[in-house]
Amino acid sequence: MSLRINDEAPNFTADTTQGQINLHDWIGDGWAVLFSHPKDFTPVCTTELGYMAGLAAEFAQRNCKIIGLSVDPVENHKEWSKDIEETQGHAVNYPMIGDPNLDIAKLYNMLPADEGGTSEGRTAMNNATVRSVFIIGPDKKIKLMLTYPMTTGRNFDEILRVLDSMQLTAKHKVATPVNWKNGEDVIIVPAVSDEEAAEKYPEGWKTIKPYLRVVKQPQ
Repeated sequence: MSLRINDEAPNFTADTTQGQINLHDWIGDGWAVLFSHPKDFTPVCTTELGYMAGLAAEFAQRNCKIIGLSVDPVENHKEWSKDIEETQGHAVNYPMIGDPNLDIAKLYNMLPADEGGTSEGRTAMNNATVRSVFIIGPDKKIKLMLTYPMTTGRNFDEILRVLDSMQLTAKHKVATPVNWKNGEDVIIVPAVSDEEAAEKYPEGWKTIKPYLRVVKQPQ
């Protein structure tokens, strides 16, 4: 099954390092980041899981939960977590999903639906495409999808920046420009007329082009 932005995030029930969860129930009325890994005890993923643990409080402030997935059993995750804490300085404080039968990797189109077998005997190279990030909104729809090569560590500060943008633009009729950071000017979307903008932004805005109007970030 192919997934696209604004598709409903496929729901599943799975074992994790914090017990069995149903994804949609676990997300609740907030946001969630689901990020996947091709194999336990791999070097780049070790750094990523540790860094995300260090960012957990930042995501929590934004009403966003974190959950990891790796194509290995939960028992392996628990052993790997010890290495992550030792080498990265942060204990993994969010659930890590076990996917030994490759069911969730297939459900999220990270492996072909007809891929056979289990995680047993598979290498990271076999699972190279299981290196994706999904941001899921309170409506349980996919808001962002990114897939990285195995040799390139993911930039989770960027995921946090995108989350700030999506939460802001979901609340206000604005968009965020290139390289935007929280607190910087934003763009009034073309669907908002000048008359409507004048009511919302009585202090005014800067018109660069009729379709490009820049204004202070609303609160």
